[in-house]
Amino acid sequence: MELSKALIVFAAALPMLGAEYRVKNGTLSIDERGVSYQETGTKHPRHDSWSYQDIQQLELAPARLRVLTYQDNRWKPGAARSYTFDALPGQDFMASYPLLKDRLDQRFVAELADPAVQPLWSVPVKLRGTITGSEGVLAIGPDRIVYTTARQGASRTWRYGDIDNIANPGPFELTLTTFERALEHYGNRKDFNFQLKEPLDERRYNELWRKLHHE
Repeated sequence: MELSKALIVFAAALPMLGAEYRVKNGTLSIDERGVSYQETGTKHPRHDSWSYQDIQQLELAPARLRVLTYQDNRWKPGAARSYTFDALPGQDFMASYPLLKDRLDQRFVAELADPAVQPLWSVPVKLRGTITGSEGVLAIGPDRIVYTTARQGASRTWRYGDIDNIANPGPFELTLTTFERALEHYGNRKDFNFQLKEPLDERRYNELWRKLHHE
């Protein structure tokens, strides 16, 4: 058998990376091709599937996954259609994090703290919110930044490619401008404004800026 044909046969025999989850009223599947949902228990079950190129933003939290599509939401002018899936009690979506963080680009939002990141340095912080904020630790790693907090849905892991810019108005302030979409509206970018409980010296800020800009 020719080498090229042998490789095709071998690849076809490999199991596809992915996971399947029971969610409310159906099954959610995540694999190398994209995300799909199969409704169960109804006379005319609904089936939706999205390849990664058709996903404007995918948000992954331990117990929630949200798909923001490019489809217009006719009930909200200027907004896109989104789908939210909640894990059933006793389940979570964490098994899909390794696949998604390596498969998706800036459209991936990790609403969790990656425990594998080895921080170069860290600082206790408060993340400002529209109404109330959260407190936790901001850790700077070799290739990503992790915000860990006990507040549900507020933790984040950003690869440096997920961050558009940073600003340091003062030694006790740090702002990360990310490519995360704010709500369902097209084109918005989200700022994360941190109050630092320890001063950030100029050397560390400059090192972080160089990592972000690949210098």
